Amino acid sequence: MASRLVLVIGDLFIPDRAPFKKLLTPGKIGQILCLGNLTDKETYDFLRQIAPDLQIVKGNFDVDAPNLALSKVVTHGSLRIGFTHGHTVIPPGDADSLLITARHMDVDVLLWGGTHKFEAYELEGKFFVNPGSATGAFSTGWFPDGEEPIPSFCLMDVQGDVLVLYVYQLKTDANGVENVGVEKVSFRRNTSQGVS
Repeated sequence: MASRLVLVIGDLFIPDRAPFKKLLTPGKIGQILCLGNLTDKETYDFLRQIAPDLQIVKGNFDVDAPNLALSKVVTHGSLRIGFTHGHTVIPPGDADSLLITARHMDVDVLLWGGTHKFEAYELEGKFFVNPGSATGAFSTGWFPDGEEPIPSFCLMDVQGDVLVLYVYQLKTDANGVENVGVEKVSFRRNTSQGVS
């Protein structure tokens, strides 16, 4: 499969607070992996306009979508990429629990949501990504006192066994000016390891 950009987005909750709408234009993104908590039809329709290949898993607040799967697996290049909202991972966001989930799903990359906070790391040859909340929706219990959620999403570019992750975050400086920052993180599957 040729390289195509994959949007990783989740925990939207607040459709009228969508700071990244201008950046997400039709024709540039080949697939969207939505990690749940879409919560309204207007946002679904917007995402569908960006890329017709919209894959969604059920979040803990997607009550009007009882038939959504709790997790899915897609393949890009030679990487198997699993995704889930994260509310079924106990304790939430725990690295060992996420590793068990990745092994159970037999994936090289595990995308999860639910914490509303961006994270990306490698553990035991697997790559773990939480894109955060695209709208910066508040979540109880995940942030230290005084810390606010930072709106974020990710774009993935997969070529063969290499995944390049572009992380978009809306940051506010000391003067209250908002700017979109972009970071790049890369992952290469270790092909010398045995089958997991």
